[in-house]
Amino acid sequence: MNALHLAGPAAVRAREGLTAVFFGGVVPASAEEELLAEEIGRTLGGAGYQLLHGGYNGLMEAAARGAASQGTAVTAVTLIGKHDEWGAFNPHATMSVHLPDLGARLNHYLESVDLVVAMGGGVGTLHELTAALYYATTVRPVPVCLAGPAALRLLAFLRGEKWLFETPTRPLGFLHTAETAQDFRALLGALDTSPIGGA
Repeated sequence: MNALHLAGPAAVRAREGLTAVFFGGVVPASAEEELLAEEIGRTLGGAGYQLLHGGYNGLMEAAARGAASQGTAVTAVTLIGKHDEWGAFNPHATMSVHLPDLGARLNHYLESVDLVVAMGGGVGTLHELTAALYYATTVRPVPVCLAGPAALRLLAFLRGEKWLFETPTRPLGFLHTAETAQDFRALLGALDTSPIGGA
């Protein structure tokens, strides 16, 4: 595979409707965060979103399990040459995309997504989240939701240390938080659900 590879029976369906990307680590901060990730995935699937995620275990797998329970397309997005090293995809991925580098992977996640959801994780998740925050402040104000206690602690730190702050040229109206599954359902119900480019 050299650039973009799509595989799986849901490939055509995945190009329709709404798309959410889920960023979350392979080692959940707690059992409660893992349950929250699954409920977020279930809520997204029930609302008609297809799910993009890293494809592996932990919070990613929990979100994928929730989305798959609603019959939605779940896409694993990985790097060419790293799949063998990183291991098999979780069993809920219905298709996969293999990209040549981190930049292409981030672009694939962000260029047409309707919603970004980020939870706690390691440095990879942090990289994805900061890329999404930068993208939403400079390219297109795609909604970004930080969910769960770990992500909310990170957000408080970023704001407190002025790594993330609002200016007239970089408003933060795209940024949302959800501490619980109920908060996330309420947020999703309030978002404009028109796919990018109109419906």
